[in-house]
Amino acid sequence: MERWARALQDGRRLRMFLTVAEEGHVGRAAERLHMAQPPLSRQIQALEDELGVTLFVRTAKGMQITAAGRVLMQEARHLLTLGEQAAERTRAAGQGVAGRLDVGLFGSGVLDVIPRLLARFHAERPQVRIVLHNLTKAEQLQALRERRIAVGFNRLVPPEPDIAVETLLREPLVVALPAAHALAAATDIALRQLDGVPMILYPNLPLHGLAHEVRTAFEAERVTLKVEQEVEDVVTAIALVAAGFGAAITTGSATNLRLPGVVFRPLRSRRLRELELCCLWRRDDASPVLTAFLASIRAGGVPHASNPVEQRTA
Repeated sequence: MERWARALQDGRRLRMFLTVAEEGHVGRAAERLHMAQPPLSRQIQALEDELGVTLFVRTAKGMQITAAGRVLMQEARHLLTLGEQAAERTRAAGQGVAGRLDVGLFGSGVLDVIPRLLARFHAERPQVRIVLHNLTKAEQLQALRERRIAVGFNRLVPPEPDIAVETLLREPLVVALPAAHALAAATDIALRQLDGVPMILYPNLPLHGLAHEVRTAFEAERVTLKVEQEVEDVVTAIALVAAGFGAAITTGSATNLRLPGVVFRPLRSRRLRELELCCLWRRDDASPVLTAFLASIRAGGVPHASNPVEQRTA
């Protein structure tokens, strides 16, 4: 059995066999293969010896294929096709054309910029399977180190020696307000105008985040921060704003959540002006798919976030 397996793994010899079978003549087959006739005859004989069957009956007119030879002819074509496909898939994976990209997502970036970046990469490399994972910042860093994801997207990423971080864009901060709120008629909102206003805030996570930035800004500008609710994500925050629980400070991407009863106004603050959206990956990850994805981001640029001034839903 092992001898048969070795014989059928020799793609060069199988191509010689197929050429002889198609031509029905060793001389013509040798011409097609650009080789001398005696070496070709020896290769066919060696294949027969290894398989233990007669593939051709030698006649004065040429080579007459046997029943066993006809079976091998069909199988050889199948094996060679499989080999070519495997080689092509391997080359594609090596070039970042095929494979899998595991992506960590969290926050308002998933509402606008990140989906468009992923869609563009999918259009460029349709054979790459993109798998999304909803992870907090701390979870993304852990997943990167455990090689469960290849790339993450987040904000205010702390410096880590093994993690590369690249800023994609800086988004302005906005205030989401109930449409019936007294401040909803303003064209923009200063932080001091939120003094004592019930606020929907993201929780204080283990790593530095927007909640910390908001608390620090309120304290620095001597504005009273009244926390009405702490929520896990931007969708819940805006839903609570729509329900009238309070206001929320968030990024421009959140304006894509066009819930009835919510208006978005630019925020004016000495400290809270904009927030970066970053891409992060392991420094030692040289996988072709990740390399291709990063090249796509850098070559195509980052889509602009929606203009929060123009967003109003009531």
